[in-house]
Amino acid sequence: MSFNPIFKNCVILIKGAGDLASGVAYRLMRSGFAVVMTELPAPSMVRRTVSFGEVVYSGETKIEGITARRANTAQEAQELVEGGFIPVLVDPEARARQILRPQVLVDAIMAKVNTGTAMSDAPLVIALGPGFTAGNDCHAVIETNRGHWLGRVIYQGQAEPNTGRPGQVKGYTSDRVLRAPAAGKLIPLAQIGDVISQGQLVATVNGHEIRAPFDGVLRGLIHPNVELTAGLKVGDLDPRANRHHCFTISDKSLAIAGGVLEAILASEVVRLSSGVSFGSTPKL
Repeated sequence: MSFNPIFKNCVILIKGAGDLASGVAYRLMRSGFAVVMTELPAPSMVRRTVSFGEVVYSGETKIEGITARRANTAQEAQELVEGGFIPVLVDPEARARQILRPQVLVDAIMAKVNTGTAMSDAPLVIALGPGFTAGNDCHAVIETNRGHWLGRVIYQGQAEPNTGRPGQVKGYTSDRVLRAPAAGKLIPLAQIGDVISQGQLVATVNGHEIRAPFDGVLRGLIHPNVELTAGLKVGDLDPRANRHHCFTISDKSLAIAGGVLEAILASEVVRLSSGVSFGSTPKL
């Protein structure tokens, strides 16, 4: 990917590299920004085929034409950025920001609480979902709940609280989520993208079975290296049974990414770093 010369001095650091974070990274890269991501040593993302954080396990992954590679240092991350890649650092506290000095920091960890992000972390700090207050610990919050407000930019206040229930798909909600029946490590007996029949054995955890509650396609499955606790989300079964959905970024991710892009372009940060005026936009 080549950078838009207007944005060449605007580095964006994204904390987290799961599916929502990756949708944001994809849209920003397609818009010409330089993007760096950070992750945990053993990320527990489920939709691994559309998560740049998969590079923590594989070293490299490609999502819809954009390639991410694991970086071991901030300097290596800078080199990968210059090569047109998205570097992913194992850096849970995003300490690389002290070297990279990003113009924008996006907290996309989706922990439902603030795990340590502050407005002082970058000239523009954007957070996804509940757990943050715009004007207090970040400059803007992006709504992540499905519905009328999905992807909206909030400049004062908070996003809607976490419902604890996934969005409804063909009448299915919580039963779309496969959870660990016990602590231990997952042994997969199916792969992401497989068409699954009701009752089919998908995986085991410490000898306990995980079976499909209905017919569908396995849209996500946690990596076998992750140490699981009982009840942890480990899989995603999609009743629409469209295999293509397993390998492409979701509508929700792209809507949220659009909100992030709006917040960036509406700020003074890009104008000051590029020297280009985009007209009358809100000040943060």
